[in-house]
Amino acid sequence: MFQNLTPAVRAIFLLNIGGFILQLVMPGQLEQYLALHALQAHRMYGAPPAELWQLVSYAFLHGGFAHLAMNMLALVMLAPDLERIMGARRFTVFYLVSVVSAALVQLAWYTYTGPTPEPTVGASGGIFGLLLAYGMAFPQRELMIIFIPIPIKAWLFVILYGGAELLMGLTNTASGVAHFAHLGGMLGGWLMIQYWKRQAAANPRRWR
Repeated sequence: MFQNLTPAVRAIFLLNIGGFILQLVMPGQLEQYLALHALQAHRMYGAPPAELWQLVSYAFLHGGFAHLAMNMLALVMLAPDLERIMGARRFTVFYLVSVVSAALVQLAWYTYTGPTPEPTVGASGGIFGLLLAYGMAFPQRELMIIFIPIPIKAWLFVILYGGAELLMGLTNTASGVAHFAHLGGMLGGWLMIQYWKRQAAANPRRWR
């Protein structure tokens, strides 16, 4: 599996592993500066201030080994095929757009509901953007849910998972999980795909 990783996927994988190792070496220090902090959390809870770079840096930190393992498993399973059809540059742009969009939607949700002292970390926003792209690119491929050993078509998996995230976010189910960051990653990925489609229609020779 790891031998077949494409260049951009391998770089993202190693950055996440490296970030997690640094978290273990310097517990609490990276989160203070690189995790995504709600905009008013520093005034209400004395949390570190929100900074622009946190819109990206949060995605290379994780809340524990299980959190990291789940995200990296999804990355190595879904992302190489997407990089092969997008190319390394466009794949990297797509991933980062999903990461930033996830952060912005999560911050907007905090603005609506009130900030939390706990920062947001994890690659899940980017992963959900990749999941959406995978479902659109390979709709008939079958995916497996770990706890439900029944193969599900990729397009249906994306719809069900996205719907579940929206429901859990609105009902505050599984609190501590950034459901709206996941949805934000999907939104950013969808917008990026629509932008590329329009560019391709306007200039098919360049965007073939």
